[in-house]
Amino acid sequence: MKGLLFLRSLGPARLTAIGFLLLILSGTGVLMLPFAEAGAEHASFLAALFTATSAVSLTGLVVEDTGTFWSPAGQAVILLLIQLGGLGIMSLASLSGLLLTGRISLKARKTGAYEGRPITAGGIRRTLFFTVGFTAIAEATIAVIVGARLMVGYGYSFRRAAWEGVFHAVSAFNNAGFSTHSDNLVSFASDAWILMPLAAALIGGGLGFPVWAELVRLVRRRSNAVHRISITARMTLAATAFLLVAGTVFVAATEWTGVLAPMPVAVKLLNAFFASATPRTAGFNTFDYGQAHPITLMGTDVLMFLGGGSAGTAGGIKVTTACVLLAAMAAEFTGREKTTIGHRSLPHSVTRQALALSFAGVMVVTVGVAALRFFDPQFTGDQVSFEVISAFATSGLSTGITAGLSPASQIVLCFIMYLGRVGPTTLVAALSAKMLDRRFSYPEERPFIG
Repeated sequence: MKGLLFLRSLGPARLTAIGFLLLILSGTGVLMLPFAEAGAEHASFLAALFTATSAVSLTGLVVEDTGTFWSPAGQAVILLLIQLGGLGIMSLASLSGLLLTGRISLKARKTGAYEGRPITAGGIRRTLFFTVGFTAIAEATIAVIVGARLMVGYGYSFRRAAWEGVFHAVSAFNNAGFSTHSDNLVSFASDAWILMPLAAALIGGGLGFPVWAELVRLVRRRSNAVHRISITARMTLAATAFLLVAGTVFVAATEWTGVLAPMPVAVKLLNAFFASATPRTAGFNTFDYGQAHPITLMGTDVLMFLGGGSAGTAGGIKVTTACVLLAAMAAEFTGREKTTIGHRSLPHSVTRQALALSFAGVMVVTVGVAALRFFDPQFTGDQVSFEVISAFATSGLSTGITAGLSPASQIVLCFIMYLGRVGPTTLVAALSAKMLDRRFSYPEERPFIG
């Protein structure tokens, strides 16, 4: 009884942060059990913690090879952590409560919003069922396509093809980037039947469930009225399309004679497209980023930091945040008082939130890079920056230094991955006291800027 009262006293932000932390610790404990390892070597606490954190945060960075170190049971645990991390702790708890009692508390609704599931009081049932149902259908479809390709094109047995199809489908749609292959997807670099379905899954998951809900609603109403789509959906779709095209051109230009050089033209374009899609969401790789040009790493850093859509499984600061910042800059440069996007004025609070989130992200990355450079000075600045941004953006791409990092650096990355999943603003709200509504204001004074 006291435990329930204690949980009721916690705010939504704290419940979200604690929920993900408990899931990570539970996964760590299970992965340390003997049945989770494939060989005689047992996982250390740090290896299990790092893997569980990476899975729950939907990152994909690993210190032990997923396909060889972990047993099928251990891989199943990782897959479960990915699925739970993708759907969200309180979203699942709310759905369970709905099925059992037909009711969902107001606190659960608020907590769902902190997890990235903005839910209105009237649409709680519809939103939850759509999230779970859409996830199941998308993952099942991708699993069938990938599994069938592995059977037909690579001679996999039905059992192995089915398992790898499910594993990669869940990993892709939840933007986790985990693979049962030691080289990730390098072995399938020339296979569009594998890469394109996975790219569709990771892009779809990265758009966010609210965007898909709006698109489905438009299709059902058979309406072509773009103005009926919310500003969030329009920003997400436009930014995603732009970054996919720009990223493809960028990677093709920088790596045409580099890591893509041995490939035929069509395969080069396929891999350039895949490399533009995966940094903002999943973290699958079809070539060794350790061999990529430094300018490619810098461009990928930007894609990872921007991330995908809000209220989805992607990480980063989110493309909507970037759009708001660009709109605010345009308003400032043109002397307009209001920040506008698509003939809509944005509240000042939205601009403040975008600035706060972006600056918090920059600070986390800066401190993380400094920490890793201190603990592991043998790695270059490009390698360390790439690793830290990948962890914060829960992308999972790496130049290959993750397993070689010192324990201190791996612990730092664990915290950054957790922070990237929970969100800087949510974590700050969870750690801070209840905000006071001030009934007075201080005198205004304008400082010099620039």
